[in-house]
Amino acid sequence: MTAEGTSLNSAAATPAGNTPAAPAVDSGLVLHDITVRYPDGNRTLTALDGANVRVAPGEVVALTGESGSGKSTLLSVAGGLIVPDAGRVVVAGQDIATAPDRVRTQVRREHIGLVFQQPNLLAALRVRDQLLLMDHLQGKRATAKRARRADELLERVGLGGLGQRRIGELSGGQRQRVNIARALMSAPTVLLADEPTSALDSARSADIMTLLQELTHEFDIATLLVTHSQTLAQRADAQVRVVDGRVTAVVGAA
Repeated sequence: MTAEGTSLNSAAATPAGNTPAAPAVDSGLVLHDITVRYPDGNRTLTALDGANVRVAPGEVVALTGESGSGKSTLLSVAGGLIVPDAGRVVVAGQDIATAPDRVRTQVRREHIGLVFQQPNLLAALRVRDQLLLMDHLQGKRATAKRARRADELLERVGLGGLGQRRIGELSGGQRQRVNIARALMSAPTVLLADEPTSALDSARSADIMTLLQELTHEFDIATLLVTHSQTLAQRADAQVRVVDGRVTAVVGAA
């Protein structure tokens, strides 16, 4: 199949058959000509076919598409969780698609924040400790400075003063705010959010979208957001739709 590319700064699709030149980028997120194939019995399934996405710092891009279209695979490639068969994945100026495993892991830890569909918080830990656990996993020392950063992030996401609460004492929306604060502990340059509002009602979903937009602009993060909600997608700086592993721009995004 022929790839369709898009530059999200212009929100315009590249004509079919024309693969855009790989851009020189030292910030944000660039997925260039990404192809991912999986063995499927006696045949090969193409999950992504020459997909091109660019997210600039301070920009929220909504990634939409039907189930099985390839959007979750694309998000996993962006996070360095899947190595594509072809293409470039540029994060913080580094192509992690061709980097050794140790470099890809380091870039993911230092530059990529992940907001999961389910918060996956540990019931045994208090709210602040959910954030400090990220430091522990990255081999950082527990210090008063890092504890202050955790408290500042909790304050910023609307959970000031709740650092000593148990997870079971929080609402679903509050848990997702902890999830977002946790993703920001390493001061990432790229934020990847996988259906972060799917378990919330419309009012809380709108609040979470507003928070993600504010944090993206405030911290100059490149945010790629997977969502099934057209209402939320229309609030993004740009929309990208994945159809059968190909990426097309949606004209008229906010």
